[in-house]
Amino acid sequence: MMNCELLATCSALGYLEGDTYHKEPDCLESVKDLIRYLRHEDETRDVRQQLGAAQILQSDLLPILTQHCQDKPLFDAVIRLMVNLTQPALLCFGSLPKEPSFRHHFLQVLTYLQAYKVAFASEKAFGVLSETLYELLQLGWDERQEEDNLLIERILLLVRNILHVPADLDQEKKIDDDASVHDQLLWAIHLSGLDDLLLFLASSSAEQQWSLHVLEIISLMFRDQNPEQLAGVGQGRLAQERSADIAELEVLRQREVAEKKTRALQRGNRHSRFGGSYIVQGLKSIGERDVIFHKGLHNLRNYSSDLGKQPQKVPKRRQAARELSIQRRSALNVRLFLRDFCSEFLENCYNRLMGSVKDHLLREKAQQHDETYYMWALAFFMAFNRAASFRPGLVSETLSVRTFHFIEQNLTNYYEMMLTDRKEAASWARRMHLALKAYQELLATVNEMDMSPDEAVRESSRIIKNNIFYVMEYRELFLALFRKFDERCQPRSFLRDLVETTHLFLKMLERFCRSRGNLVVQNKRKKRKKKKKVLDQAIVSGNVSSSPEELEAVWPALAEQLQCYTQNPELSVDSVVPFDAASEVPVEEQRAEAMVRIQDYLLAGQAPQALTLLRSAREVWPEGDVFGSQDISPEEEIELLKQILSAPLPRQQGPEERGAEEEEEEEEEEEELQVVQVSEKEFNFLDYLKRFACSTVIQAYVLLLRSYQQNSAHTNHCIVKMLHRLAHDLKMEALLFQLSVFCLFNHLLSDPAAGAYKELVTFAKYILAKFFALAAVNQKAFVELLFWKNTAVVREMTEGYVSLDDRSSSRRAPAWSPEEEAHLQELYLTHKDVEGQDVVELILAHLNTVPRTRKQIIHHLVQLGLADSVKDFQRKGTHIVLWTEDQELELQRLFEEFRNSDDVLGHIMKNITAKRSRARIVDKLLALGLVAERRELYKKRRKKLTSSSLPHGAESLKDFYQEDLEEEENPPEEESEEEGEGGSEAEQVQGSSVLSTENLGQSLHQEGFSAPLLWLQNCLIRAADDREEDGCSQAVPLVPLTEENEEAMENEQFQQLLRKLGVRPPASGQETFWRIPAKLSPTQLRRVAASLSQPEEEQKLQPELQPEVPGDQDSDEEHRKEHRAQALRALLVARKKKAGLASPEEEDTVVGKEQLKAAPKKRQLLDSDEEQEEDEGRNRAPELGAPGIQKKKRFQIEDDEDD
Repeated sequence: MMNCELLATCSALGYLEGDTYHKEPDCLESVKDLIRYLRHEDETRDVRQQLGAAQILQSDLLPILTQHCQDKPLFDAVIRLMVNLTQPALLCFGSLPKEPSFRHHFLQVLTYLQAYKVAFASEKAFGVLSETLYELLQLGWDERQEEDNLLIERILLLVRNILHVPADLDQEKKIDDDASVHDQLLWAIHLSGLDDLLLFLASSSAEQQWSLHVLEIISLMFRDQNPEQLAGVGQGRLAQERSADIAELEVLRQREVAEKKTRALQRGNRHSRFGGSYIVQGLKSIGERDVIFHKGLHNLRNYSSDLGKQPQKVPKRRQAARELSIQRRSALNVRLFLRDFCSEFLENCYNRLMGSVKDHLLREKAQQHDETYYMWALAFFMAFNRAASFRPGLVSETLSVRTFHFIEQNLTNYYEMMLTDRKEAASWARRMHLALKAYQELLATVNEMDMSPDEAVRESSRIIKNNIFYVMEYRELFLALFRKFDERCQPRSFLRDLVETTHLFLKMLERFCRSRGNLVVQNKRKKRKKKKKVLDQAIVSGNVSSSPEELEAVWPALAEQLQCYTQNPELSVDSVVPFDAASEVPVEEQRAEAMVRIQDYLLAGQAPQALTLLRSAREVWPEGDVFGSQDISPEEEIELLKQILSAPLPRQQGPEERGAEEEEEEEEEEEELQVVQVSEKEFNFLDYLKRFACSTVIQAYVLLLRSYQQNSAHTNHCIVKMLHRLAHDLKMEALLFQLSVFCLFNHLLSDPAAGAYKELVTFAKYILAKFFALAAVNQKAFVELLFWKNTAVVREMTEGYVSLDDRSSSRRAPAWSPEEEAHLQELYLTHKDVEGQDVVELILAHLNTVPRTRKQIIHHLVQLGLADSVKDFQRKGTHIVLWTEDQELELQRLFEEFRNSDDVLGHIMKNITAKRSRARIVDKLLALGLVAERRELYKKRRKKLTSSSLPHGAESLKDFYQEDLEEEENPPEEESEEEGEGGSEAEQVQGSSVLSTENLGQSLHQEGFSAPLLWLQNCLIRAADDREEDGCSQAVPLVPLTEENEEAMENEQFQQLLRKLGVRPPASGQETFWRIPAKLSPTQLRRVAASLSQPEEEQKLQPELQPEVPGDQDSDEEHRKEHRAQALRALLVARKKKAGLASPEEEDTVVGKEQLKAAPKKRQLLDSDEEQEEDEGRNRAPELGAPGIQKKKRFQIEDDEDD
């Protein structure tokens, strides 16, 4: 039922009287109303369906278009409405609906579109469109308005929509050479002259904006045509075509004769009801009895257990993809018109149009997936040019290596999207088929150029082939397509084109290799760059199972090492971190693992490392004296290590024993970075052919061979040729020893028309003969028929099977005997100092034991502790692998010479004799202990400050500030150092920098940091007092408890002052606050604190001791002033105490006031974990020239005093 408003609107358009259409006065408004209704239709497209059911386009819109074209506003509105009504159903619904109700609406809209196509198949409608388009194209670009361009685009879209409507095969039922609706539409386009306008748009450089519309219309015009057949229209039947038709008729005649003969044999003499029943001996039925056969004996040959069974339904997701493109021969006059159109298009338009479309695609001016029209046009017109009269100049725009690259990139992209976007896999497969056809035609054209009599054409072909065969991606493309072929998404036609393209590529490649003799090609290899984890390489992995007797025998040597180590402290090794900070296990729970590591060091004979780890663990876990007390003696430490050695410590259960190769790989990092290495190698055609010798490729070829009766003779030849290459050239006939292949051969040999497939029959007999010859030797070949095989199984079938024990033993590396280890150690010590030679190569040359690989020798050297890392043996452009003693001394000398320069590492690399990489030198400097961390070797950058940027009166600070920016942060001092050590050095530093410190303090006073400076002064005096009272010194952290002090600690200039005063920054990753070092004596601390005072401070100090607070001031102002007065009092008392003038009453008063002030509530500001990283970044900011300083985030926690 049609909507009443819609019905009234349609009635107001006008009426048809005979052949004349009378429009109503408000016809234009009615057309606009219909456009508005279509804009607001629902998801079922109800308005579109109602208008289609009322046949508005056939009865109203087309007559208005043809008879009232002079009314320009009405004509424009009708064109707009018709473009909307004829748009494809897929665009209306977005995609093919899966729900039954929406599928019904989709099919209904498609039916109306097919009716519109029939109505447009007239010369009148296209005549009006072509005349209007001609008039618009006559206008120059300066005379053409925006409305004119819109009308041109809408006319082209209308033609595109009509041509896009698919044919209704059930309704038309047209045979070849008969005129279908599409043919009638093409003929109407030809009679109206619209084809000439399309050629003009394609060839004109001023109309390039319509190039994609024109290309889309042309592709829809030739949708059902075959370019080879179209090129031969009007030239008479060729001898090759006649012979192909005769062979096809002969096959059909042979099959018909065979069927008649079979029917004659099946016809019995007696009536069918007296055929009798028979028992088939040896063939069991469902029970234990023999099968009873109720038909004549002539039917026994066709007996099968599947007779009478219902065929199993194949789920939709497993069904093979259907063919969507159907080629047919149009009427002769239509084919002649299309042939002439193709010839003119190639002569005048192809190169210009394809170049314009390619430019639109590369500049992304086109819509999504418009490149499919480009690839279709490339394949179609290059095939037409090759079949008609081959002239490479007509298709020179698309005959280049860049076009090969463009097609290969799109083909690879479609291939990847088909694997990832499973919902739209069928659509991606269709686009991939178009790209494959274009690639096939490019290869065919280059192959045709090889046979040209023109030398220049042959040279161009040779250059193109040289570039294509050189690049690895072009050679690997076919292998990837075969291995991922999926018949659920890709139709059989795709497999056919893939087989034919591969055949052509291999034929061209083989011929090119023979003509060149040797061919060098590009080879890309993904190298797995493995990064070693930070592991203790000397620790022996695995479970420990040593008897007490063995441990007692090992202990004397360890005790001797420990005694020597404790007596000579200079033999100390670098400290070891006893826990893994990156581990998910908390640090408190890693004590057991640390104990196991100490035992592993002892078992490996590394007593100094065990003792160092024991002491480090004692500092981390002092509670319980698990690793000994803090005041333990050396003898007690040695006894504790002996107990750890013999203790049965619990260990984590490791994986099962693997081969030596796998154990070596486990020592390396799992994080793999794939680096593509590009190299060149000499190409071997047989080696490339071996890549196709896999079951997936064979299955794809056999799948296409099953339809050998429907395949063309060329397709069958391509299949047999490829299988023959694998079976004969590679001697891998066993790849085809499969039961389904033999069933296919049986069907082929029993085919009545087998004489028409001589090549297939010959190949089948060859494979069968090879199988029976192998079965006479290997009885297991009959069992192997059940499986698809790879090359390893093929080798075993032909050369003999290998037992599992032999196979596993061949993979596992042989164990090292004690004699081999001693010999390896002797060879290594002998050849490690040889300059210019690879020590591993020398060991391989002199090792006369079981054959070993380079990797096995390197890993065993590391396992024995003779080398630090596998990286020491890597070959990276130099044969210098290990550091000799002279080279280490040279490195130390260079470091001492350039350690104060801006670029220490750069100077070392320039002056070192044995050139090494930057990473090698850094690693060696760290190993020698010359630097504590890598950032000490960073290139220092000077920060330039102008005098105008400094505060008034602080120009003298400029040089000091620049110099201080270049200094690296001092490493954390050992808190266990005595005060006397380095004391004189600290006094010299302070004495030389008092003037700079005072200038810097004045600058900070002028910037408003007076209160933080007083706080710092107070902290220094308190630290001095505490050290005098306690008699011992420890590093004291500076904890800012107010926002003002916190901002000062983050200020870059304030941090420079702290460094000048000797306050050390927080250690990276472990500390948060700056600390007053333990080495500074109380006298030094007071001297430093006195340097921070201002000259006028003593004058201001006395009046501020008793401040008068007005009663009308708010509480914040009171709090700030009280805090300042408190600090000044403390400072005054500290100075008097230093001079011996302070009385005990004054000290008690000040202390009492401080306690009274903190009584109500205290605030504690704690740093979060992220702040430590931010602090590190801020500490490095002055060195790296950071432009700004970020504030730390702090969490404020208020605690009651009672808590």
